[in-house]
Amino acid sequence: MNDSVSLLHFAIAIPLLAAFATLWAGKLGRPAVQIVSVTGFALPTLLAIFAWVSYNPEVAGGYDFVTRHNTGLEAVGISLHLGLNGVALPLFVMAAVVGLAAGLYAAQSKAENLSRYLFCLLVMQSGLMGVFASIDVFFFYFFHELALIPTFVMVGVWGGRERSYAAMKMTIYLTLGAMLSLAGLIALYVKSGAESFDLITLKAHLAAAPLSDTVSTYAFGLLLFGFGILVSLWPLHTWAPLGYGAAPSSAAMLHAGVLKKFGLYGLIQIAVPLIPGGVGQWEGWIIWLALGNVVIVGLVTMAQRDLKQMLGYSSVMHMGYAFLGIAAMSVIGVSGAVIMMVAHGLTVALLFMLSTMIHHRTQTFEMEEMGGLSKKAPVLSAFFVCGMMASIALPGPGLANFWGEFGIFVSLWQFKPWVLCVAATGIIISAIYALRAIARVFFGTESEDFQEVQKEHTVIDMTWAERVPALILIIVLFFIGFFPKTISSSLNDALESEPVYATTEAEQGGSH
Repeated sequence: MNDSVSLLHFAIAIPLLAAFATLWAGKLGRPAVQIVSVTGFALPTLLAIFAWVSYNPEVAGGYDFVTRHNTGLEAVGISLHLGLNGVALPLFVMAAVVGLAAGLYAAQSKAENLSRYLFCLLVMQSGLMGVFASIDVFFFYFFHELALIPTFVMVGVWGGRERSYAAMKMTIYLTLGAMLSLAGLIALYVKSGAESFDLITLKAHLAAAPLSDTVSTYAFGLLLFGFGILVSLWPLHTWAPLGYGAAPSSAAMLHAGVLKKFGLYGLIQIAVPLIPGGVGQWEGWIIWLALGNVVIVGLVTMAQRDLKQMLGYSSVMHMGYAFLGIAAMSVIGVSGAVIMMVAHGLTVALLFMLSTMIHHRTQTFEMEEMGGLSKKAPVLSAFFVCGMMASIALPGPGLANFWGEFGIFVSLWQFKPWVLCVAATGIIISAIYALRAIARVFFGTESEDFQEVQKEHTVIDMTWAERVPALILIIVLFFIGFFPKTISSSLNDALESEPVYATTEAEQGGSH
């Protein structure tokens, strides 16, 4: 541990500095804004890749690139303590990659007042990098709020239909979730007696002096439902499809792809290791609500006719699998949940971006008003089919999503086989809505509405400016799919160091 400026500081600070530089560059014209903003997204990605390649899982305490800086709030246990362990590292890299793709796509958008649009996006990116780099729980929460506030602004100002209602609903739900999780974190800090928000200190203190059963139950409940709202846990999920449907594409990519993982990450990294006694008290709630995500929200997804709404509900549905992996409380289950979070982040960002490209060519999100688009845009068709196959975790080594769901299903078989049987129905549901969407949008006969659109607009395939951000996401998806150990190796090591996961794995007789 040292007081030097590390690559994590740069990864957080560069997007924030670029955000303000973008406002200044707005006076110089659109090209200057694009160059500054893309630089603000590209440099953190390079730093994240360097961290991935050079990460040392054998460092003391499991955290690499560790730095701590005084904030003047040390009297209340708050310091800027940054570092990455095996759980945080893949999500940190995923946040950078999705941010780069979203930034590249946003830089070429026709958004009114592009410099302010990119300013908000860059502030979001800075917060996202900070969330997964924070060891101090206070800053973990602070960076989440830093990323969340621009989301409301972007939906309300640059959003599509029903943007005011969507922004208001998102604000109410997400503020409620943030307040509940904050209450849980404060309760944890106060009742632990550790006098520090530092996660490493909290773990050591609570290992020696665990919380009482009553405190564990209520503190974990606050964190479960607070984080659950932020992750769109059923039935507190209705803000998500509406918000993503109204949000501009790049904002939806960052929020659905990255920021929504905050709650799951908080459960895995903070709630479960620090309050293992509370997990058993809420196990039934986690299972049934997560199954609600998979089955009930899955059926609602099947009923959607609006492409972007369907993707929004699909995103909510798949979060249920991650909750079930956490409920299994084993290394293989939680490892599967993290891999799925990474793969889901890349996939949903890709699909939201592609859905907007489809809208630009068909002038609608209504799937019934499309059809036959593959004849006009075969490359767009191939990208979308690839994204949907990844989303439904098509079996095979080439798609990262498969390894996440596979690990979760194996853990559920060891944990509660009946839960696996119910959760497996989501495979059928996913296949139905995915194949139906592909068929209605790209194949079959062109609808009369689409034919009318073509009389006024020339429909072209993806341009290279559109292909580059999509290729970035797909290449990373395939890389993880072919080489899952690049994530799972250090991830499993980090989880095995947590007694609550390792003990449960041994009790279930599982292996990884």
